[in-house]
Amino acid sequence: MKKFIKILCVVMAVAMTVSLASCGSSDEKKDSSSKSEAVKVIDVKLTEEEYAFGVDKNKDDVLKAANELIAEIKSNGKLDEICNKYFSDGKPEAVESAKEDSSKNQLVVATNAAFEPFEYTKGDKYYGIDMEIAKMLADKMGKELVISNMKFESVCTNVGQHKCDIAMAGLTVNEKRKKDVTFSDSYYDASQKIIVKGDDTTFDNCKTAKDVEKILNSFDKSTKIGVQNGTTAQYYVTGDKDWGFDGFKVDCVGYDNGSLAIQDMINGNINYVILDEAPANAITKAINKMN
Repeated sequence: MKKFIKILCVVMAVAMTVSLASCGSSDEKKDSSSKSEAVKVIDVKLTEEEYAFGVDKNKDDVLKAANELIAEIKSNGKLDEICNKYFSDGKPEAVESAKEDSSKNQLVVATNAAFEPFEYTKGDKYYGIDMEIAKMLADKMGKELVISNMKFESVCTNVGQHKCDIAMAGLTVNEKRKKDVTFSDSYYDASQKIIVKGDDTTFDNCKTAKDVEKILNSFDKSTKIGVQNGTTAQYYVTGDKDWGFDGFKVDCVGYDNGSLAIQDMINGNINYVILDEAPANAITKAINKMN
């Protein structure tokens, strides 16, 4: 009887060990899967662009001040310091907007505050590289800063119609936009990149833009690519002679901002997203952090 009880205890101990090991293995797999990326940016630059500010053609004083400020913050390291707040370990600073009042000495800035890290909002405050520069520009000119938040495709139009003094919205310099604004000197080099789901390996072996474009050229209308309306990405996908893009035979789906496009991709409604590099990295980092 004692022998039977001893054997029974051994069997139960082994069973418990196996059960615990199995539970541990399950937790480890769960932890491992929870760390997988929901989305990823393919590290290949599809375009080479320059960002600048779009100034009202009648506002020579604003253009002069903007160019002076750009030269100054490039030479004294202040631009790098601002960028460090959003790309590295610096602390972003909030920027407040006054209410527009034609009786006051104000600088009215047109932007689309859904383009992190260049411009975005938290509550009623603005953040971003462009927004901090906007505050510096207003201070330099002795003006009160007013930020007018609107859809991206309206930014240059509003400046061209003299409703705003300057557009500061991660704007790529190009001939089409020059019809509405006078561009300042460039302050940032940018590019477009493609974003895919974390488990998508379609572009993993691509090393150059030509590698990516070869794959994109193999797609037809059944492939849906999301872009932010009015951006370089839209012209890159659909094709535009003024921009020098041939385009692709895919279905280009437009969104008000990159976050909506990426979320729609996660939901399975589109296949890929093409977006400016900096916001692409910022948005995917935020999404993967929540994943």
